[in-house]
Amino acid sequence: MAGAAAGTDPAGERGRTARIAPVLAGVAALVCALGWLQKQPCASAKFDFIKTTKHACYTDVYPLYYVRGLSDGKIPYFDSFTGSDIHHVEYPVLSGGFMQLAAWLVKPFGVDARGMAFYNVTALLLAVLAIVAVLATAYAAGRRSLRAGLMVALSPSLLLTAYINWDLLAVALSALALAAWSARRPALAGAMLGLAIAAKFYPLLFLGPLVLLCVRAGQWRAMGRMLAGTAGAWLAVNVPVMVFAWDGWVEFYSFSQKRGIDWGSIFFFLQDHGLSGLASDTDGLNLAGTGTFLVLAAGIAVLALAAPRRPRLPQLMFLVLVAFMLPNKVWSPQYVLWLLPLAVLARPKIPAFVVWQVGEIIYFFGIWWYLMSVSLQVPGADLPSTLSAVAHLGAPEGGISHDVYVIALLARFLTVLAMAVLVVWDVLRPSGDIVRTGGEDDPAGGVLDGAEDVVSLRRWRGARHLAAQAT
Repeated sequence: MAGAAAGTDPAGERGRTARIAPVLAGVAALVCALGWLQKQPCASAKFDFIKTTKHACYTDVYPLYYVRGLSDGKIPYFDSFTGSDIHHVEYPVLSGGFMQLAAWLVKPFGVDARGMAFYNVTALLLAVLAIVAVLATAYAAGRRSLRAGLMVALSPSLLLTAYINWDLLAVALSALALAAWSARRPALAGAMLGLAIAAKFYPLLFLGPLVLLCVRAGQWRAMGRMLAGTAGAWLAVNVPVMVFAWDGWVEFYSFSQKRGIDWGSIFFFLQDHGLSGLASDTDGLNLAGTGTFLVLAAGIAVLALAAPRRPRLPQLMFLVLVAFMLPNKVWSPQYVLWLLPLAVLARPKIPAFVVWQVGEIIYFFGIWWYLMSVSLQVPGADLPSTLSAVAHLGAPEGGISHDVYVIALLARFLTVLAMAVLVVWDVLRPSGDIVRTGGEDDPAGGVLDGAEDVVSLRRWRGARHLAAQAT
């Protein structure tokens, strides 16, 4: 069969990844160790907030051990806590389970040492997940497995943001789902994806590209097995908590609905440029963000079915995730980890990747230095003063001004947008896609790799044209 011949060899991919796995794991472990060292100036001060902003080494892990009741032996979702508008752990259940696992592991430590032990144990577990994500991404990359793995492992974003929150759990599970799909194991891929959705909301978006591309290739059975695996794994993790701790389970969803404009969101910029009303109108904010995403998602769906050649799976997954993030009301620094494996698989070209990473670095330091000026209630440094401080390898005294922070925000927003535009350009012009010009079709595509088109707008229009000619 011509389509099968064009596909990649799963056995060959497994052998290639196995040979380079020690190198990739070692590099990823080294970068994770450097990321842990980057947090030590703040760890030595027990993550005092002003010090964390000055040294750009903030983490949610240490403070939430106390604020979310883990230090008092409270179980996420089943036990509530007081002292804030949030009364239960505000993460999906698998992330809460991950937090509880670390809390159990540090029980042998003394009471005064448990907080720091909780951070260190969590960091170690997250480092293991980072290695898993690197290896899974390399596996899904086909012939470019070494390049893809090194691009993820050596990225500044991994070093700087790995330990801010628990996002690497969903990132690793999503990467495993993509690796399983590339190995033509759709049920296992679905199960990994269901677990990823149980850890974080964003992997739910990947169902759209999978369904669209399966429809275009006529891979109905694989699509069904993938969807069944996703639903089964998600329900297996969530139903027990839903049944026995409904109020705790629903906290994540109600909290997400009620959140206002947060740091990093483009709405943070737009509220000063004609959309100030959204700051106090949560319903309007949700409508604007969701509506914009749905419009972009519809455009991606058209692209999936109308492109001259079926888009590669990582390309569509990257685009739909960018479409979700650009108009989102929340865009935390560690969200770059969501994009990292997909960006490498969608467009494994170094120059644009480096530019994007520079944009993320600018924002990473920008947000912490801006929060320092907000916390100290001082104006913050202007752009020349900020650049002078950076040139001398230091932080601006008193943080940065609002205007400088906006520059950092737009640097990240525009570089992510530019990456998405380049991916769209590759989809519309497959001859410029570095993966396909190397002789492969869709290494991460699994059953889609080398498959014939069954449903597409071009075929539909061609059939109509032939029918009109016959008439």
